[in-house]
Amino acid sequence: MGRLGFIIIFLLLASAVFCQRYLSDYDSTLFIRDTLRPLVNRFENLHIGGYMQPQFQLAQSKGAPSYEGGNFSEFSNSRFMLRRARVKLDYILPSKENDFPKALFTFQFDATERGVVVRDMFLRVYEPKKQNLALTMGLVARPFGFEVNLSSSYRETPERGRMSQILMPSERDLGAMLTYESQKRNGKSPFKFDIGVFNGQGVSGPTDFDSYKDLISRFTLKPIDVSKTIFVSGGLSFFNGGWRQATKYKYEMSEQNGNKFFVVDSSDSNMGDKAPREYYGADVQLGFKHGWGKTEVRAEYWQGTQPGTSNTTSNPGTLPLTPTYIRQFNGAFFYFLQNIINENWELMAKYDWYDPNTKVEKKEIGATNLTMADIKFSTLGFGITRYLSGNLKVLAYYSIVRNEQTLLPGFTSDIEDDIFTLRMQVRF
Repeated sequence: MGRLGFIIIFLLLASAVFCQRYLSDYDSTLFIRDTLRPLVNRFENLHIGGYMQPQFQLAQSKGAPSYEGGNFSEFSNSRFMLRRARVKLDYILPSKENDFPKALFTFQFDATERGVVVRDMFLRVYEPKKQNLALTMGLVARPFGFEVNLSSSYRETPERGRMSQILMPSERDLGAMLTYESQKRNGKSPFKFDIGVFNGQGVSGPTDFDSYKDLISRFTLKPIDVSKTIFVSGGLSFFNGGWRQATKYKYEMSEQNGNKFFVVDSSDSNMGDKAPREYYGADVQLGFKHGWGKTEVRAEYWQGTQPGTSNTTSNPGTLPLTPTYIRQFNGAFFYFLQNIINENWELMAKYDWYDPNTKVEKKEIGATNLTMADIKFSTLGFGITRYLSGNLKVLAYYSIVRNEQTLLPGFTSDIEDDIFTLRMQVRF
């Protein structure tokens, strides 16, 4: 057909996707020649979607550390950026027996001024008889928590909480996942169960750096109507994994004479042993429908054990070659969402905290061998969104970030890291 013909077809398909979901719905008048129709039929199971989030941000100080899109540069407290610009391709392999697909292939990439990154690439195969079971392999979202799995194109606040970003960076990992979800059209079950085995480093590293794997599972109660105006949903999550200790030095918390500090275990058996990574999570969402639209409240809580280094509790992309520090942590996210006047206006408030070391607090940090990795942070955010259409919105959001006041230099008082965000989003 030639390169020019292919370009013409691609442009026609890309323009039509804004108003129609399935390529097979395209009106034949879009195409000039009848000889193009067989080619279009090949694409009838290919769905194209995506979204873009250009934004402006203003920080409380130059070089402010931030989980609202990354740290600011040393001499800047304001910036324009493309926070996300993603295109997603879904190809459905149809079934001859019924209208439910045999399999689904998904590919999503993110292209911003910071580079191009693959976000999703997986194959999902459905059990052929009832399609209740599905096996997914590839780069896929970890089945843990509500906030982690809520798409950034639908999440009301600009970013996930600090704890989500530290413990689940990029939200995705390479592995295999088994899903049970009833596909009955009548009397469909509101329950869903996911369980998977994953490498552990996510997309923050080039490859798996050890043989230990993460077991992650989630039991989900999908939204059910308690009454005509009230709905509820929720979930329970479990995570068991870890990574290889590169040295024989393992530090854990201890207390003596009122002083709290890390003590070292230097047994030779620690070398190559697994540093434990165990999380437990629970979440609930409650909504109330009314004349203005709806009011929704969300609550989510995590706790568990997180390995790290002396200076960070972030999940690593490459094997840490320094001594291992084991910490007990907890954290939570709370959302309040309220339509005002009508569904086109929405007020939002969010509070979250991440306490990376629950054994210590405030001025106990800095008196011994504790570091900034042991400091608790909390964030209160509030904002307003104007939905201009089903695919276009504008939001303004202000995050007030607070850290514990410690004896550590630089953290004896609250650091200046509040962030204002003005964002536009278009979704197609």
